Amino acid sequence: MKKQITTILLTIALTLSVSNGFTQPPPPPTGAGHGASGNQTGGNAPIGSGLFILLGLGAAYGGKKLYRLNSEESL
Repeated sequence: MKKQITTILLTIALTLSVSNGFTQPPPPPTGAGHGASGNQTGGNAPIGSGLFILLGLGAAYGGKKLYRLNSEESL
């Protein structure tokens, strides 16, 4: 029982310490340094073209696997 409590407490402590390391600083005050009025949110990167490339590559890989599977069964 003592070993289980120690393991649980250690897991909780490590989880809390790691999650605190990934926090971001607060955004700058309104109008301070980003050249526009108001506080602008970031992170609006376009993912459209990269998403289509990944989908196309995945479809090509799946097609290749299906072709090989069907050609092996016919032999």
